[in-house]
Amino acid sequence: MKMLMKKKTIITVLAVSTLSLLTVPANASELVWGFKNPSFSGIGYSQHVLSTEQLQHNRKEERRKEAEAEARRIERELENSTLAKFLRNIESRIYATLSKQMVDAMFADCSDNCSNTGTAEIEGSTITWVKDPTTGSITLTIVDEDGNVTEITIPGEGEFGF
Repeated sequence: MKMLMKKKTIITVLAVSTLSLLTVPANASELVWGFKNPSFSGIGYSQHVLSTEQLQHNRKEERRKEAEAEARRIERELENSTLAKFLRNIESRIYATLSKQMVDAMFADCSDNCSNTGTAEIEGSTITWVKDPTTGSITLTIVDEDGNVTEITIPGEGEFGF
């Protein structure tokens, strides 16, 4: 009998507990599910597109700048090669020799045996000089390949001194 009484007490406690839980008001709301990625949901899509476009633009700019820097590096290497330095040196010496010959002809000290004019064409530019036999002044005219003219007049003997 004691056992039966214990079972009845336990069943009563469980029944009262269950009934008390069932009478508590339940608060709930609708479950809402949505995509977090704006490409799928459409919420914040324009900002997402702008961000993606900016990232793509930045990467393209970065690649372009890297390619330009590499091209400049290669160009510098080619310009500083031993052969390039040798060719620049020869070119400089040839131009120096040509200019010396022209200056020697302009300022030659001879009466009737020397020419009073001279012309040279260098890389598309024409250099002409004319010496006035009476005053000794020299007019140097340079016409570049675009047709621009530069004229330099050098005073003759006795017109200036040091």
